[in-house]
Amino acid sequence: MGTQHVHAGWRAQDAHGAVVPPVYSSSAYAHPSHARLKALFARECDGFAYARSGNPTTRILEERVTALEGGAGAIAVASGQAATTIALCSLLAPGTHLVASERLYGGTTEFLDDTLADLSVATTTVDPWDLDAWAQAIRPETRVFLLESIANPGAELVDLDAVCALAHEHDIAVVVDSTLASPALYRPGDHGADLIVHSATKYLAGHGTTIAGLIVDTGRFDPRRRPERWPRLTAPNPRFGVTFADEYDQGCSGLLGYARAKYMTDFGATLPGQSAHTVLLGIETLDLRMERISAAAAELADWLREQDDVARVNHPSSPDRRDAEIAARDFPRGTSGVFSIDLEGGEGAVEAFCDALELFTLAVNLGDVRSLVCHPATTTHCHLTPAQRAACGVGDGTVRLTIGLEDLVDLREDLARGLRAARRVRAQGIVAV
Repeated sequence: MGTQHVHAGWRAQDAHGAVVPPVYSSSAYAHPSHARLKALFARECDGFAYARSGNPTTRILEERVTALEGGAGAIAVASGQAATTIALCSLLAPGTHLVASERLYGGTTEFLDDTLADLSVATTTVDPWDLDAWAQAIRPETRVFLLESIANPGAELVDLDAVCALAHEHDIAVVVDSTLASPALYRPGDHGADLIVHSATKYLAGHGTTIAGLIVDTGRFDPRRRPERWPRLTAPNPRFGVTFADEYDQGCSGLLGYARAKYMTDFGATLPGQSAHTVLLGIETLDLRMERISAAAAELADWLREQDDVARVNHPSSPDRRDAEIAARDFPRGTSGVFSIDLEGGEGAVEAFCDALELFTLAVNLGDVRSLVCHPATTTHCHLTPAQRAACGVGDGTVRLTIGLEDLVDLREDLARGLRAARRVRAQGIVAV
């Protein structure tokens, strides 16, 4: 796979033989004839007309991530949140129903409970490990299962093969947010997923400079099997003059064509060429970064389990984890660099811990080459109800750690510094133990 990280989607094919994909900064693209531009707008040929619907640099990124995921196609959009929004809007109509894992990024949960509810789409959340709960949540109007391959922030894994098998028995599409895994560690399509979404801001880019998102169609979802369930795709579209499901016969994805033509364009969720370029540069080292980061995270999790000040380490390598078998079976290269710990003493201990760190950066991003730390209960998951936070494994004493590329001994010393500060605060009686 390392070869694809560097070469997929680009073969020094421009007029100048540029080795690195160039940045196309044009907002519009010239055409040789009226007939050619007319055909492009009629979806009778491929190409670029206006940058809101596509860009040559962005196309390279789409092709590269498609290759890495073993998919049928991809579209790159303005952010990971845009990727989730567009993917779900493309599959869900008013009056339909979604079943989602309880273990989701806080922003995704807010979108489901607020914005998606405004669009008259109902959501049921379930324990991702309870296959009976997934089955019992299915309704006649259920169209999508949504889950994360590695959950944020507790790094929980799921038996995706089993969940997908259940979904497909009922002609339900499975959408997997695989941001924390990246295709370097795990490919959801190999386990049955229909759509994959990424916040490319995170591990795909890897450098903390760019906001971007991707939607990957694995090629498994074909609405023609049950056309009555997906009329937006299987019936003629009066706006665009095509039936998007027919595009499967042209070697591309009707679902992605619909998502690009309607939602990406209408929402204006365009990824600029410069942003696509920086993500492409990050992907070139993705394989190496993920291997080192995953190994470092596992070693630090082992060390933290030995510290008296840590009540719990939420990492797949923990002996009591019910997903340990999944980690061994499906994640032989590691489980990424994000995990959480629970500190004795609640938020007061967390504040002392975070403020004492010198190497870890207090920030809400993840997937950076720099190690990061945050308190999910007051940041990424702060708008959730206490019950929702508990379902996500987020308590007052939960700290999310994102391991970067610094030397392991330096990271361990910094964490020890934070734990000592948290211990001093508890000893002073500022917080209850």
